[in-house]
Formats: sequence, C-alpha cells, structure tokens
Amino acid sequence: MNIVFANIALPRSGAVAVLVAEGGALGKVGKDIDKKTGGMLARAIRADRFEGKVGQTLDILAPNGITAARVLLIGIGKPQDIKPLVAEKAGSVLVDALAKKGDKSVAVAIDEFSDAAMQVADIAAHVGAGARLASYRFDKYRTTLGERDKPSLTKVTVMCAKAPAAKTAYLPLDRVIDGVFDARDLMNEPANSLNPAEFAARAKALVKRGLKVEVLNEKQMEKLGMGALLGVGRGSACESQLIVMHWKGDPKSKEAPIAVVGKGVCFDSGGISLKPGAGMGDMKGDMGGAAAVFGLMAALAGRRAKVNVVGVLGCVENMPGPDAQRPGDIVTSMSGKTIEVLNTDAEGRLVLADALTYVQQKFAPRAIVDLATLTGAIMVALGDANAGLFCNQDALAAQLTGAGAAVGESVWRMPLGESYDKKLKSKFADMQNIASSPHGGAITAAQFIQRFIEGDTPWAHIDIAGVAWLSGEPKPSWGTGFGVRLLDRFIADNYEN
Repeated sequence: MNIVFANIALPRSGAVAVLVAEGGALGKVGKDIDKKTGGMLARAIRADRFEGKVGQTLDILAPNGITAARVLLIGIGKPQDIKPLVAEKAGSVLVDALAKKGDKSVAVAIDEFSDAAMQVADIAAHVGAGARLASYRFDKYRTTLGERDKPSLTKVTVMCAKAPAAKTAYLPLDRVIDGVFDARDLMNEPANSLNPAEFAARAKALVKRGLKVEVLNEKQMEKLGMGALLGVGRGSACESQLIVMHWKGDPKSKEAPIAVVGKGVCFDSGGISLKPGAGMGDMKGDMGGAAAVFGLMAALAGRRAKVNVVGVLGCVENMPGPDAQRPGDIVTSMSGKTIEVLNTDAEGRLVLADALTYVQQKFAPRAIVDLATLTGAIMVALGDANAGLFCNQDALAAQLTGAGAAVGESVWRMPLGESYDKKLKSKFADMQNIASSPHGGAITAAQFIQRFIEGDTPWAHIDIAGVAWLSGEPKPSWGTGFGVRLLDRFIADNYEN
C-alpha cells in the first residue's frame, strides 16, 4: 500500500474519506463536502445509525456535486479521547471498507478538531500507519485468485493542514511496520519452505539493512554444550541453528546491550510425544517468538534506533525421527544443569534455556526479554486478548505493560513463586521439563525458564501462544507479528539515547 501525505484538496477521482466526531459532527472538510453535495452527508447521517463512534463507517455512493466515486465517513469518537490507537483504527477500517470495492485510491481528510487530544499531524501519521497495517496480505502461494478477490485499493492519501510534519511523524512508524510485516511473512510461510536454515538465510539478508548477523551450526553449539536445544532437533533432518543478530545504533555507548530472545521452532510435531492431528498445521507458527525478534531487529535498523540490542533466535524443528529424544531422556544444558525430558512436546523451554545461557555468557546484557509461543495453558488463562507476562522485576514488568498498552499489544502479568518452582523437581536430574501437576502450566514453564537466568539480571518472559496467530475464518494474515511493536516501543521509551 502506498501511503502519501498531502495538503487538503478534494481529488478528482477515486474515493474520499472524512473523519467524523462522535455525535455526527462534521469538521471543516466534511462541511465543505456536505455543501458541495447539497447536504447529502448530513442527510445520510440522519437517515443511518451512524453516530461517529470509533470504528463506525457510512458509505455514500456517487454523491452529487463532486467527482469522487464515493464518500466514506469514519467515526473517530470524542476528539478529546483521540489517541494513536484510535487514529490507527480509523486507518484500518478505511482500508477494510474499501480494499475490494473497486476504488484504486482514497484521499482521507484529517480535520483539526479544536479540542483534540493529539496534534493533527500526529493523528494523520497514525491514520496512515493504521491503513498500512491493514493492507497486509499473504498471497504468495495463491494462483487462482479472481480479480474480485484481489484488493483494488493501492494508494491512500492522508490530507491535513500540516502534511510535511505528518510525513515526518509517519516515517519511523512505517519502519516499524516493515518489521511487523517481516514477522508476519515468517509466520505465514509453510514449514516446508521455512526450516531453520532458511530462517538463518533470511536473517543474513538483513545485513544490508545494517545488522550484523552470526549463525551457529550444530557442531558449534555442541562445542558450547547446548544439549537442551540440540536435543529438540535430533529427530529432524533439518539442522538446528542459533541465529545471533546485532544492532549497534549507539556505538559509543559503554553500557551492555539489551537482549531479546525468541523461540524458533519452525515446526512442532510434539516429537515422540506426538500432538493430536487436529490443528497440528498451526504448529508452523511455533516460531512466533523468533519471528517477533527478527521483526524487531529489522525495525530498529530501519528507523536507525540509537540503542544497542542483541537478538538471539533458537531455530529448530521438533520431529519424531529415528534419532529423536525420548521421554525419560536426560540432557545437559549449556549452563551445566541437567534436565529430565518427560515430555518431548515441552520443547520450547529447552530451546530457550540454552539460548538464554548463551546470551548471558556472551554479552552480559543489562536486561533480557524472551518471547515464545510456549504453552496452551496461557490461552486457557488469557484467551487471545493478552499475552502472558512473567517477570522478576516490577519496574521491568511495568515498562513492558505500558509499552504494550500504548501500541495495542497487551500483556497481563502472571505470578511466579517457589510453590510453582518446586513442581519441577526431578528424581534423576536437576529438574524435569514439565511439572508434576497438570495445573498452572504456563507458570511452571516460566519457572523452568527462570532457572536459567543468572544472578539478578532483569528478565521477562512473554508467552504469546494466544496472540501470535488468528484463529477462525481465513483472514489476509494468519500471523499477527505480535511483539514487534511492543518491544520496539519498550526499547524506545526506556533505553534509547
């Protein structure tokens, strides 16, 4: 989608969209169009149940007095309540409403509301961001799409009185959206196209954006003692990879980097503890944490963030091959701690264990955040509205919660504690990879991961199993890219110079 910014001037063709405040109050541009059309907008509002509430739309076709094919009214709510997410909602409903209507372009006018909570340039920038986010599609493997099934809309012109300022405000948002789209692309790829080696190849391609990328193969990981991660991939014909991505946007800084770690199980069959067949196809998305870290690093590079961040992606495939690890096996992690593997489908925590030890021993980061589609239990607890947040420091938890609320990627803090941790006690090893009780599975999984955090390093684990992909009817994107905007905002607010 091409998003451009311009001064307010009614186009001669295509569609026109106008933001309308709650109560149906038209702004200056809306009143001007209403006058040109002989009061058609006001009559349509009176005739409909359109009230200008956030997300409401009213489509007026072939209006008299102007050459535009249609006028789309979009509710923006109360001006004093307009926030970035409200503006982005307006942009997204704009694209959703017009994507397949036949219009190739739309010009959306951003009025200056006297009591608006945001400057008009910032509202315009976020309307543009919402439009671009909503335009994403993954049609790479579709060969029989009919013309009516393809989106016709290719250009959104955001018009306001301060177009240059709006464009300036939009550019960093656009770079972050690039990272979101990178993450969605990875999530949507089938596992036969995106194995660990291909994941590594795509990471290496980001070197051209200014990132430094290293890839450790199985022999290198074996020398480091990564028995936990390597054990997961033993049943697959695809070699496991540890991908290390560096963004050094503040090269003069002497502070340790921020570390972000992602679970990258490119396909999870469950291994010997085989999953049920129903829904197993969704397990191509079990690398959602790694996809989010990939997208974050691309976003930081794209907007030239003044911060040093290292991203580590543990990429494996969990398959029931002839050399697959068995329930009851004991593996030795890079930390030296031994793990009794009672269920091979509790594999993500094994991957994270070695990835976390590696990043701590190699980089001694000042804070660590890991993301993983880790447990079905978090979906039982929180559904698909929030990711589960586990954290060993209140300040860090508050920072992540605030960042998530600001960008619409909500997290909900969950408990940690000794009563949960003791459920991981093993008869034969330092710990077992599943709890002795079936209850509180997301918490005991987080407790397992916390055992590999050294000293008092600030650490947060975000379980994104319920939010990484969309269930139900087919949508333009199955993968959400959850985590990219959350982590970008978290880093921007708390660590950038």
